[in-house]
Amino acid sequence: MAAVLLGGSQFWASTHGHLGPLLSLVADFLGNPQSAFVSWAGLGLACVGVPARLRVITLGAAVLLDVLTLGLQLLCGWHVSIGTGPTLALTGLALTVARWHGPPRRAAMRAIAFGVLLIMASKLADTWLMISIAAGPDVLDPYLLLADHALGEPSWVVGALLEAGGAIPKAILHVIYIQLPVAAMVVAVWQLRGVTTGPWPRHNLLRTFLVLGMIGPLIYVLFPVVGPVFAYGPEGNGLQLGDWPNVLPTLSFTPAALPFDTETARNCMPSMHTAWALALFIHSRVGPRWLRWAGGLWLVGTLLATLGFGYHYGVDLVAGAVLCLTVESALRDPERGWNRYRVRAVVLGIAVFAGLLLSYRFLATTMADHPVPSGLVVLGVLGAVVFTFHATWFAAPESRAARWGGRAGQPLAIN
Repeated sequence: MAAVLLGGSQFWASTHGHLGPLLSLVADFLGNPQSAFVSWAGLGLACVGVPARLRVITLGAAVLLDVLTLGLQLLCGWHVSIGTGPTLALTGLALTVARWHGPPRRAAMRAIAFGVLLIMASKLADTWLMISIAAGPDVLDPYLLLADHALGEPSWVVGALLEAGGAIPKAILHVIYIQLPVAAMVVAVWQLRGVTTGPWPRHNLLRTFLVLGMIGPLIYVLFPVVGPVFAYGPEGNGLQLGDWPNVLPTLSFTPAALPFDTETARNCMPSMHTAWALALFIHSRVGPRWLRWAGGLWLVGTLLATLGFGYHYGVDLVAGAVLCLTVESALRDPERGWNRYRVRAVVLGIAVFAGLLLSYRFLATTMADHPVPSGLVVLGVLGAVVFTFHATWFAAPESRAARWGGRAGQPLAIN
């Protein structure tokens, strides 16, 4: 599947004048890395599956190669970016492990495969953003502006607060938002820390990340949205319809598709940063205290950043959360099989996700005219998905929620 997606994406990118995932990988090798810290995250994940001595050698080699590459970039006046060192080190690690035999080889190659998939998924996502632009010139932001009134226009509220907060809160949230892959790597490394001496966990964060990355971007084409900072703010290149976050646009209009430029990705619906940050939070719950606190911090910071920087409407975040819980319900605790409790959680999530998108598109005016009941319905269905997820996978086995969710007699969650 990865080969087909990468090959097809590269063919499309090459025929439309874009770099594409495979040529982007070539650029990483040749001293012009495109993915920066993602390459380091992929290497860190790959190193989980090898013994400590080889891990130290590999990471040290990656640092040395990156320093040498930076010196060459500065000397030649090239674009300065890190990422070539870990790319070369990961390649060397794969060639080394390929000569091994038995269980150590299987564990190491699986970790390396996840590291490579993380890197290539990032590059595939970059190409898919270009596809979302080419799919059509119009965006549906006016519909989401009206629908978001049911939630109190949170992007305008958080955006104004962030503007008043000054440079430090912006800088902190920017780091949290941009370095989500690195945070995911930390959680995944903790989950996979024992794979060199024991079995692999049946489920881990990376499985959810990759499945979300395959499903979520498909919605970008079906429901193209650019976000408040573009459609109504200073990043609209003259096509914006307002002054986000200072002035809320009027809500007295009939929504229609908005023609937009050919440079801005239509990547708002659903909020994949919300989906990924929520998955990170869920998988950090069974870790040590520092990991639980970090998972909570990253979730809260990501939500504030998506709204405060104007990248998403509130309704995007709700859709992203529902998508995450639905995918996670389909993947986690595979030993329980597809019993009626798993089916119920997945079907409920799919129904709510589809219902939200249809409501945003066809009932936006109604949601704006009746914000309180509409907002209660949106938050209510989200709460139903959250409760069902908790009851099915995390409720204490002796509780009433656990009996309803089919967890009575089941062990506590371990992944």
